Formats: sequence, structure tokens, C-alpha cells
Amino acid sequence: MSGINARVSPVGSLELLSQSETSALTDGTDNRLYSLFRQCCLAVLNSGAEEDDAKSMLEKHRDFDIRLEQQERGLKINLTSAPVSAFVDGEMIKGMQENLFAVLRDIVFVDHEILRSDRFDLENPEEITNAVFHILRHAGTLIPAKALDLVVCWGGHSISRTEYDYTKAVGYQFGLRGLNVVTGCGPGAMKGPMKGATIGHAKQRIRGGRYIGITEPGIIAAEAPNPIVNNLVIMPDIEKRLEAFVRTGHGVTAFPGGAGTAEEILYLLGIKLHPDNRDMPFPFIWTGPKSSADYFRNLDEFISQTLGPEAQQLYTIIIDDPARVAIEMKAGFEKVREFRRQNSDAFYYNWMLKIDRDFQMPFEPTHENMAQLDISLEQETHLLAANLRRVFSGIVAGNVKEQGINAIEQHGPFEISGDKRIMQMLDDLLAAFAGAGRMKLHGEYTPCYRVIT
Repeated sequence: MSGINARVSPVGSLELLSQSETSALTDGTDNRLYSLFRQCCLAVLNSGAEEDDAKSMLEKHRDFDIRLEQQERGLKINLTSAPVSAFVDGEMIKGMQENLFAVLRDIVFVDHEILRSDRFDLENPEEITNAVFHILRHAGTLIPAKALDLVVCWGGHSISRTEYDYTKAVGYQFGLRGLNVVTGCGPGAMKGPMKGATIGHAKQRIRGGRYIGITEPGIIAAEAPNPIVNNLVIMPDIEKRLEAFVRTGHGVTAFPGGAGTAEEILYLLGIKLHPDNRDMPFPFIWTGPKSSADYFRNLDEFISQTLGPEAQQLYTIIIDDPARVAIEMKAGFEKVREFRRQNSDAFYYNWMLKIDRDFQMPFEPTHENMAQLDISLEQETHLLAANLRRVFSGIVAGNVKEQGINAIEQHGPFEISGDKRIMQMLDDLLAAFAGAGRMKLHGEYTPCYRVIT
């Protein structure tokens, strides 16, 4: 596939690399770090493309290459066959240029300072939380301030036009109230709230609005950063990405989505169900237009029958009322502010939140691991939430991640088994997602899973 050759200078971050950092990113068929860097950069430059298949995207741009050039006056990036959509009149779009170097910044920092360093014991929950903090701080995401104004917005990349417009309307109400937006940085319900917030901020003459996108290498190729993101952060895996959301955000809004959104919801509910967190205020609102009422009704019933009534008390469902969502979220922020003041916790990072090790350790969605998940009611509720979260994480991998797609092609669909009643509800919920087109952007969806009922 033809593209553009270009030489790009740093914008926003990381103008210098050490010799060892540069050599670690040189080309080579066995160079894991280089392959990771290339894939993430290609995803950034492919922003706006209407596809959600990482493997297909990489094959389409197989001629793309990226090389670093360290000069006396700083770093340059040389691109070969870069996507044409990343340029205007031969010049790279500024936002993509910033995000390109954000990729370099995070890939280098995570590899050298987190994964290959003895500084953090990534088997220890407290050390994992410290590592997440250091990645976010290095990316310039954590800003000490008196205000609590970061709303995390979750939702699917494959949603209807009506649902997308609704996410913009909610984002607009957030922006009018001076709230900033954090999303998974992709299209659909991740882009809409940011787009709406930009208009609200503009009307209030708010300069410096924050549109934070938090992603991870496995998902970025399928959900390329949308053009509004002005602070891109790449976490090393999905578990640290999820922890980054709940440590930095002051509340969460969930829009309609598919398996990925269900994973996020179960993650937060599992954390909120932990005994150490039950008195901690953290607003959690599910919302969508009238046409999405059945989506939330089905999901609410699933939570009722698996995690129970206690879990249902941890979120509020608001249908077709963007202003009310923003009003209740901001009111919830006041409770969070008071709690953190009383407990001397930071406004910019929720240190007090207890995250069990089961929610922190990376889950590799292999056929064996998926088949061995404990999906039964004979365990503590927050641990059931952790395992249900892993089920949906595996389905996301099989739907859009290169490694997961390859595994499904080689060995067939994942098999999921457990409590018969839960399996039937899970099968029905996933079928509803697929029937509504929430599993895939285009074309007919072939399930990457088989629920044994």
C-alpha cells in the first residue's frame, strides 16, 4: 500500500534518547521492542480509519517502516510509506506528530524504567500501583490541582450514530461545567465525549481543556487514537490501563458498548465491592439515549444475577438526559473531594483505592487460560467479578487483537464454562451484543468464543 515518506521532529515530549535506548529500537525481525514501537506508531498515524482488526491493519500497511535518527541537535524520526491521512499538504498533522512522540516516550520509558528495571516488583500490588503512577507522571498526566474535574468515559468503538451523538451531548454538558475527559482514546464512545467537551469548553472560554487517552499496545492498533486526544498514554497491558483510569479519574460514565465496555464495568464493580472500598465515594453512571435502554436493562440484569443487589447499588442508570448526567457527576465529585480531604489523599491520584492482586496481574487470554476460569457463585463476589472481567477481556482479544485473532484462527473459538445459570445469561448477553452490531465495526461477526451451557 503506497504512503508518504517523511522526516519528523519531536513535538511535545522526548527530544533525546540515550545510545542504549536508540539501539533497542533498531530494526530486526526478532526485535520485540521495535515491532511494538512500529505497531503503535502505525496505529497513531492511522487515526480515523474505519477498521477494528489489528491484524488486517498491519497487513494493509506492511510496507510501513520507522527509523530513529539521533543528531547533535536532537532526535528525528524517518517514516517510510506512512498513511496518507496523517498529512496535510505534505506536513504531518500536529496532533498526530505529538502522539507519535508520545508513543516513543512511553515505549522507551516502560521498557527501560518499568519492565527491565529492578525498581518495581510487578508481582506486588503496591509496586504495580507505584509503576502505574510513574508512567502517568512521566507522561505529564498527573497535575496537582485544587479542582476535581476528570471524568472517565467508557463505551464501545462500534456504536450507532444515535448513540455517538448522545455521547457528544453528554461531553458537551461536561465541558460547560469545566470538566475534562479521559477515555480509551479510540473512536465511537471514546471520541464523542471529547468532541462534545471541546465545544463546551470553547463556549466557556476554557483554554487548555484536557482530553486524555489511555491505551495499551494490544488494543491501539484496533482502536487508533482519535484526533482530539491531546495527552496520549500507552500503558504496558490492559490491567495497568484499567488501573490508570480509576486512579486518575474522579468518576466514571459508561456509555453503550460491547465486550470491552462490559470488561471495564466489571473491573470497577469488582473494585468497589472490595470491603476496603465500600465507604469510598466514586460516582459511576451508566447512560445512553432511549434506544439504548434495553442494552442497560440487559447488563443490569446480568449484574443482578451474578454479583447481586449490592453491586447494583454501586451505579446509577440515567437514560436520555445528558444534563442530568453532568449535574450528578459534578455533585459526586464534591463527595470525592470531601472524602480525600478528610483522608489526606491526593486529588490527582487515588492512592487509597484498594485494588486486589486479581485485578492487577496480567491475564493472557490463551485457550487454556480461558477454559480454566472459575465462573461460579462459590467465591467472594469481587473475585467472581475479576474472573468475569477476564472472560470479556479474552473475547476482546479474540475480536480485535492480533495475538488473539491468530489464536482463534489456529485453534478455533475460546471455550468458556462454569455455573450453568451464569453461562446461559452470559451467552444471552453476548448474543445481544453481537445482534446489535457491538462486536465489530463492519461485516458479519463470527464469534471468537463458545459458551458451554
